[in-house]
Amino acid sequence: MKIDLNSDMGEGFGPYRLCDDEAMMKLVSSANIACGFHGGDPDTMARMVRLAKQNGVAVGAHPGLPDRMGFGRREMPFQPDELRQQMLYQLGALIAIARSEGVRVGHFSFHAAMGNMVNRDPVLADLMMNAIAAVDADLVIFVTAGSEIEKAAKRAGLKTLALFLADRAYDSSGALVARGLPGALVKDEASVRARVHRFLVDGTVETIAGTQIDMPARSILVHSDTPGALDLARIVRSEIEAAGATLAPAGQLAS
Repeated sequence: MKIDLNSDMGEGFGPYRLCDDEAMMKLVSSANIACGFHGGDPDTMARMVRLAKQNGVAVGAHPGLPDRMGFGRREMPFQPDELRQQMLYQLGALIAIARSEGVRVGHFSFHAAMGNMVNRDPVLADLMMNAIAAVDADLVIFVTAGSEIEKAAKRAGLKTLALFLADRAYDSSGALVARGLPGALVKDEASVRARVHRFLVDGTVETIAGTQIDMPARSILVHSDTPGALDLARIVRSEIEAAGATLAPAGQLAS
């Protein structure tokens, strides 16, 4: 079995860093690089691309809303076309930086509030996916299985890869439990190991209510801003190896 391990990376700014990106890059197979709005900046983006190249890690774009203070997690009242241009601006910036380093941007993953806004609106999802396809029809879109983004990506002829979030709790419908609610973040080692093992062996996850739901994903996401993210990524990788699975970048697993 092949599985992708990915992380949102380069989400600091200037001298400020959220995670040891150098160490994290040695653990993952795909990196979702912040593109300058919710986090990141030109120098950080270039550093992330170079680190990914050195470590054989796939590079993807991770655009968000222009809200550094809220880390892109607060929804903002932009019109659909404004969101489209913001997304394209960020995607284009990373593509240019990566190309100058001899690296291809191979996948795409929305950050936080921007993704939530797109995922609620099929029309907006189509607008965004069609724009991405016009830029690069070979980009792989990271999705939640059954989501509006996944459906729109398929309509646009784009490949997708479903995610399992190792550090976030799910409800019975398969949606993420909102940040700030008790139990929304899963951080203790025993719980993370049990969740990842169940996902790899059975393809299921235990919800916050204790029930089991299917989790049809091929990529595990570890948020770099989660406290203890590096240790969490090491735990996830060790469970992947213990299950006899091998790491593979997003592009090899998308469909």
